[in-house]
Amino acid sequence: MAAKLIDGKKLASEVLAQVKARVKGLKCKPGLAFVMVGNNPASELYVGKKEQMCKEAGFYSKVVKLKEDTPEMELIAAVEELNNDPSIHGMIVQLPLPKHISEALVIDSILPQKDADGFNPLNVGSMFINRNKILPATPKGILRLIESTGIEIAGKHAVVLGRSNIVGKPVAQLLLQKDATVTVCHSKTENIGELTKQADILVVAIGKPRFVTKGMVKPGAVVIDVGTSKVYDKVVGDCDFESVKMVAGWLTPVPGGVGPMTVACLLENTLECMEMQKKIL
Repeated sequence: MAAKLIDGKKLASEVLAQVKARVKGLKCKPGLAFVMVGNNPASELYVGKKEQMCKEAGFYSKVVKLKEDTPEMELIAAVEELNNDPSIHGMIVQLPLPKHISEALVIDSILPQKDADGFNPLNVGSMFINRNKILPATPKGILRLIESTGIEIAGKHAVVLGRSNIVGKPVAQLLLQKDATVTVCHSKTENIGELTKQADILVVAIGKPRFVTKGMVKPGAVVIDVGTSKVYDKVVGDCDFESVKMVAGWLTPVPGGVGPMTVACLLENTLECMEMQKKIL
């Protein structure tokens, strides 16, 4: 029997409906800013989609575009300007940045209470000691996708492929918070296939198209495919979808799985940022 698809678009629309309902009761619009450096077509398309969703949800959005050769301190000055703008409640700096700019320095310069992506060290550190503030948008969405299957996470063996600061590490931490037993695999892990086949919950975020095949998946497992790569003009994930769906119990499609949930959680995070700022001011 083929796996049940986890419909990220449907779940994202439910989250957005809740966000819209909350926005209607506010005296002012939540403001979300996007900072872009350079002219990356993929980033421009992605930000354009986010802008459209902001409009649909009743948000105010602002895009700050800077040239590819923008000096590091000029970018930080732009972030600081948004930090001081009362109409902006959340912001994201579109990654990756040009090589001459330190991503860590830029992320550190975003006020924690305006960090809609949840990457600031204070927000990340709070998550690791179970004092969740603003959670990283993609891992937050992944957890919602897993929960939507109705399975009990507590006690399950979860395997995360990838240890990035953006997905792998925070997903592992959120699963630990839900009392899963978590194994994190990476490029130096030996016998990865043996470990993934033990997983009741498998999260794949390594950026290698069709890396996970059916022989690496436990029958009935929940599989979340975070990867997006282009292969011969087709967008594919880190899982070999056609083979994995014949073994897994639940599986996210690519596209239409994790992506929509990331954007929905980004807007939800902006509302949470707004609420944090009210408490601080």
